[in-house]
Amino acid sequence: MQQNFIDRVSICIFAGAKVMILNRKFLKFEIDLDFVLIAVTTSQKDYRVCYLINKFLNFNFTKIPDLEVDIAQAAGPVLFSIYHYSWETTETDFYFIANKGSEGYLVPEISKADYFLMIRNYIDDKELDALISALNKIPEIVAAVKIDPKKIKSRENLLF
Repeated sequence: MQQNFIDRVSICIFAGAKVMILNRKFLKFEIDLDFVLIAVTTSQKDYRVCYLINKFLNFNFTKIPDLEVDIAQAAGPVLFSIYHYSWETTETDFYFIANKGSEGYLVPEISKADYFLMIRNYIDDKELDALISALNKIPEIVAAVKIDPKKIKSRENLLF
């Protein structure tokens, strides 16, 4: 008698699952990309570019521990060189990140970019344009271009 009851409960649960399949709801998850991204192309090493930016733009980039990103599921984390500077008055953070790491690219679809300058928190449009212009005036920098992070497929790699 008790076994028969368990079979009926199982059938009811299974039948209920069929009904739930018809009423699916999809949750769209959109990542909040609250930063500005500038792609920098140069043949110089990261420490040399940071030195030049510090010199020409009066920044004070300092090396912080490498950024660890899990790019491939099977392999371990890939390490990327990263530097940090902060404008304390506006609480704007600048990160200078290498695009080429120990085992691949941080943003593979923009492999021509050697580095990225990520700007978190607020920066005025005039200040941003002046910054990009100043970067392009540094002789060792070939190009500095603003990139829309929403158009990057591997944008999750830039969230840390």
